[in-house]
Amino acid sequence: MVKMGAAEEHSQSRSAHKIAMMNRRTGSITGVTDVISFDIAEVLLETELGMLQIKGADLHVNRLSLEKGEIDLEGRIDSIQYSEISDFKKGGESLLNRLFR
Repeated sequence: MVKMGAAEEHSQSRSAHKIAMMNRRTGSITGVTDVISFDIAEVLLETELGMLQIKGADLHVNRLSLEKGEIDLEGRIDSIQYSEISDFKKGGESLLNRLFR
């Protein structure tokens, strides 16, 4: 029996983070840990690798499974941007206050 170290166990328990997009109209994302907000113009996700902001038009969540860490989106995708989770918590402001400025 081979015993794994804590770092190896942690990396295997995390789901892989992957983005698949088709013609800027549909997208599938894995490695999602939480959905912070979404509307027809923007989706804000917390992923295994940081915050992920998706901007566009007529954005809809077709499927969401936080247990599996997966989300499927549809609409016109204009931009995808990553940032560190700590960037959204800086300055002592709550995440909601920063989002609705």
